[in-house]
Amino acid sequence: MTIKAIHTYPRSREILERNSRLIPGGLASVNRKADPCIAFSRALGSRMWDVDGNEYIDYHAGFAPYILGHNDPDVNEAVSRAMAAGRSNFGTGPTEDEGALAELFLACLPMADKVQFFNTGSEATAHAIRVARAATGRDHVLLVQGSYNGHHNTVAANVMTPVDALGGNQIAGGEYPVVPITAGTPQCELDLMHPVEFNDLDAVEQVAKKHEIAVMITEPALQNVGVVKPNLGYLEGLRALADHHGFLLVFDEVKTGFRAGIGGYQGISKVCPDLSTFGKAFANGFPIAALAGKREFLDLAVTDDPARRVLIAGTYNCHPVPVAAATACLTKLGDPALDLYGHLETLAERLEKGQKAIFHDHGVPTSIVRQGSAHCVYFMDHAPSNWWEIATGHDMTFDAEYRAALIERGIYNFPLATKQGSISCAHSVEDIDRTLDVIREVMAGLESKT
Repeated sequence: MTIKAIHTYPRSREILERNSRLIPGGLASVNRKADPCIAFSRALGSRMWDVDGNEYIDYHAGFAPYILGHNDPDVNEAVSRAMAAGRSNFGTGPTEDEGALAELFLACLPMADKVQFFNTGSEATAHAIRVARAATGRDHVLLVQGSYNGHHNTVAANVMTPVDALGGNQIAGGEYPVVPITAGTPQCELDLMHPVEFNDLDAVEQVAKKHEIAVMITEPALQNVGVVKPNLGYLEGLRALADHHGFLLVFDEVKTGFRAGIGGYQGISKVCPDLSTFGKAFANGFPIAALAGKREFLDLAVTDDPARRVLIAGTYNCHPVPVAAATACLTKLGDPALDLYGHLETLAERLEKGQKAIFHDHGVPTSIVRQGSAHCVYFMDHAPSNWWEIATGHDMTFDAEYRAALIERGIYNFPLATKQGSISCAHSVEDIDRTLDVIREVMAGLESKT
């Protein structure tokens, strides 16, 4: 059985309908559209409130940026100071602030030599691929099934792909068909894309033998289909294959970076990519992204060789508002006296242990996968190692029902099966315990999985 809906969200529906007359779909990003499609009006710390007056403990975190919590006072104060000081987007010459941010950023990321800043993760991954093609003189791109790397043509394929679209059989050691997530991609670009399964080194080897690969781009731990960790030796194997076959290895850390730890997932794995992209958490929700990596590749922006020179441009790159936010956020995250990552680990461990006990009590097969404050409950009997295992083993229907029931009771996870949950520094032990109480209530009302 399902739990009867408590809320109807009349004002949210009204806003969506009104917006739809002017904006296709009613939202500026269709990825925000879900069921229920709730219009939120404000947020503070670990909480959000919708236009219908409902309050939620938030684990969505705006697709994960809010590591400090919504409207963190220190970040907001830094932004206010920058505006009061007359900072503007001058559009000419360097600024001290962007240099200070670069110094702080690279101090957090010891494997990188230089960094360039953008506005969105998609811009950063697009530029990473352009740099890799310029550096290698090659065109082909290795993608990983289940790894979302942006909305641009070069990578907009093979994320949450239905198994029938992949041919109906898992391809171990080989290449999947390209399945775009958007119309409008020319066939000539699709022909340069080569999707392989996560944790499959044999597939990378085989594709690299067949094609002149310029770059492999992947999340080092998949966090757009929940949380899928690399097998022991997988990232090291990618590094060795990239070196052997002469392609660049790019870690897309837009989600893992600064949420997994101050040095990103590469700091945890100790595997050094050639380039890596960042966004989301390092400015606590303000729009900024970064491409960091080895000097020889970043400096292609200023090489004297016009045939290899890579254009970097963007009117709003390093706009003073997100620069101030990022500087404040990284300063706070790196403060040892605050031990914010320790706080996040304590909360996340408490939530994980509580969930495991509840699901065990109700006889529901689950695997809870967590990397720091990022977590996902899979309704299956083992932790998945790739998208195929999720698509064929995870109970998507029960997951959607479970998320809907939590939202009805004031616990907000994005209402789409397998989407990652994120804890912020603003969450409290009381928030976690309240969440566990709601999970107990929900599981008591949902159909047993025995």
